[in-house]
Amino acid sequence: MKTKPSLARRKFLKGTAVGAALATTARRAKAQQPTPARQTAAPSAAAREAETGTPAAVEVMTAEHPGSDFMVDVLKSLGIEYICANPGSSFRSLHESVINYGGNRNPELLSCCHEESAVAMAHGYAKVEGKPLAVFLHGAVGAQHAAMAVYNAFCDRVPVYLISANLADAASRRPGVEWAHSVQDSNSLLRDFTKWDDAPASLTHFAESAVRAYQIAMTPPTLPVVLVADGDLQENPVTDALRIPKLTLASPPQGDSGAVADAARMLVAAENPVIIADRAARTPAGMKLLVELAETLQAPVIDQGGRMNFPTRHALNHTDRSRTLVADADVILGLELTDFWGTVHSFRDQLQRSSALLTKAKLISVTAGSLYIKSNYQDFQRYEDVDLPIAADAEATLPSLIEAVKRLITADRKRAFADRGAKLAAASRDAQERARTEAAYAWDASPISTARLSAELWAQIKNDDWSLVSEVAFVSRWPLRLWNFDKHYQFIGGSGGAGVGYGAPASVGAALANRQHGRLSVSIQNDGDLMYAPGVLWTAAHHRIPVLSVMHNNRAYHQEVMHVERMALRHNRDVTRGGIGATLDDPNIDYAKIAQGMGVHAEGPISDPKDLGPALRRAVEIVRRGEPALVDVVTQPR
Repeated sequence: MKTKPSLARRKFLKGTAVGAALATTARRAKAQQPTPARQTAAPSAAAREAETGTPAAVEVMTAEHPGSDFMVDVLKSLGIEYICANPGSSFRSLHESVINYGGNRNPELLSCCHEESAVAMAHGYAKVEGKPLAVFLHGAVGAQHAAMAVYNAFCDRVPVYLISANLADAASRRPGVEWAHSVQDSNSLLRDFTKWDDAPASLTHFAESAVRAYQIAMTPPTLPVVLVADGDLQENPVTDALRIPKLTLASPPQGDSGAVADAARMLVAAENPVIIADRAARTPAGMKLLVELAETLQAPVIDQGGRMNFPTRHALNHTDRSRTLVADADVILGLELTDFWGTVHSFRDQLQRSSALLTKAKLISVTAGSLYIKSNYQDFQRYEDVDLPIAADAEATLPSLIEAVKRLITADRKRAFADRGAKLAAASRDAQERARTEAAYAWDASPISTARLSAELWAQIKNDDWSLVSEVAFVSRWPLRLWNFDKHYQFIGGSGGAGVGYGAPASVGAALANRQHGRLSVSIQNDGDLMYAPGVLWTAAHHRIPVLSVMHNNRAYHQEVMHVERMALRHNRDVTRGGIGATLDDPNIDYAKIAQGMGVHAEGPISDPKDLGPALRRAVEIVRRGEPALVDVVTQPR
C-alpha cells in the first residue's frame, strides 16, 4: 500500500476541523438564548441528518490508510480494469479510494445511471474481453435494482464480479436511510442466481475471498459472484500488515478420456452426424477448434448463437437447416447446449400443449452445465435422454476429441466424408443465395424492413474491424444470414435470461471492451429495451465509448403483441385489439431527441428507406472518431 500522506486530504480535514469548532461555538452561544416554544410538527433530527448529517460533537480524525485503500490494492491485483457503478453512500470510502488512492486507473470508475445498467455493461464487456470487470452495488436497494441483470448473466453463464456494500453492525449505522439500505444477509437476494458469495469480516478475509471469487467466476461454468464490502471495514484505518493472495486460475474441466473415445467412435461411424453448438466457444480458440472438428468430419454445424461459435459463411454452417438436419441425423453432438430437449423436440403452443421427438439419433452432450445447477430458478430446461453425457467444458474437451476422431479415420471413411462435404457445400451456396433473394422482399417498403436495415448497415461497416454487440432474434436473424461473421468477437449472443433492459447497456459494455482494440462496435437496438435504461447513452457519451446504436423502432413490444393476438385467436375474440398495452405510440417516442439530450449524435426517425444509407454513413463516421451515435429507424415488426 502507498505510505505518502495526502496533502489535499489534510487541508480538507483541517478546514473541516475549523468549521466544526466554529459550529460548536455557535451552538454554545445559541444555548444561552431563551428556548423557543416547542413545535409539534417539527421534523426529527434523525430525518434531517439521515444521509449526510454530523453529530453535535465530533472528534475530527484522519485515516491515511483506510481499509478501502487495501481493497483497491486487491482489485488491482486481480487485473480489473473498470468498475461500473451508480454512486451510493454505502461504498463512499471505496469510491474515494478508487479515484484518489488508486488514481482512477486500473480500475477506472465508470459512471452509470442505474445498477441494472452497470451489471449489463459488465455482462457485455465480459463476453468480448473474456474476463470480468467489477460492479459496485449500493446496499439493499442496489442489489434489488441489479437483480434482473445479474439473473441474465447467470442464465448466460457469464462471469460478472459484484461488490455489494453494506453496514452489518447496527451500532455503526447513521439514523434514517442507512438503516433502510442495510441488510442482515446482504447477498440473500442474489444467492439463487450467483455461483458463490461471501461477506468478509476482516480485511484478510476480504483479500482471500476476493481472489477466491475471481477464480470461481472464471472456472467453467463461468457465472456471477458477489462479495460484500462492509462499511466499517472500508472506513476504519488499516492497523496491521496485510497480504494479498496470489491469483491462479483453475484449468477448465476436460472430458473423461474414455467418454471422449466413445464419442469419437460414434461420430466417425455416423453417416449423418450433426454438431450443434450454443455457448461452446468461450474464447477465440473455441471457434477455431470447432471449425477443425467439423472439417475433420465434414459434418454440418448448427450454431444456436449463444456465442460466436462458427463462421457464418463457412460451407459447413447449416444453421438455417436445423430442423431438417436434426430429423435426418443418426448422431448429434451437442456442445454447451442450453436446451438439448428443445433442440430435438417440436413443441406446439396450443390450447393443449404437446410435443414430439424429431429424431432417432444417438445424442452426445458435452457441457460444464452438468457440473453446476440450482433448483429455484428454472433456466435448465426439460431433461433430455442423452446417450453419452460428458460433464466437462466443451472448448477444453475439443482438442482431445479432435485427436481421437483423427486416429479413427480410415481411407474409406475419409472418402465418405469428402462426398458428404461436397453435398453440404452445394447446399450452403444455395442457402446463401436464397437468403439474398428473400432479403430483397419489401426492399422499398416503409416502415423499413429488418432485412434492408441489416443490409444497409453491413454495407457501411464491412470494410472495418467490426463487432455486432447486440442480439439478432428480433430482426429475424438477418445479420447472421447476410453478414460475414468469422471472428469470435464479432457476435456476443443474447441476454441469457431474456430480461428486457439488457440490450443497450450490454452493447455499451461490449463496446468498451472493443474500444481498446480499435474495433467498430454496432448495435441493432430494440426500442422497448432502450426505454428500460436510456441513461446508458449518457454513460457512453460521458466516457467516450464509441458505439453505433441503430434503432429497431417498431413502436411496440412486438413479441407481446403477437402473444396477445394469439390469445385473442384462441379465445375467438377481436385480434385487432392486440396492441393495447403493448405498443409504444400515441405519442411516438423520438429516440434521436432522447440521445441528443444525453450528448449523443443522433438522426431520425427515418422511415424512407432511401434516407437510411446516408444517415448510417454519417453516424459511422462519428463512431470512427471515437464517439457514440444513434440512428432512429422506423421498422417493420420483425
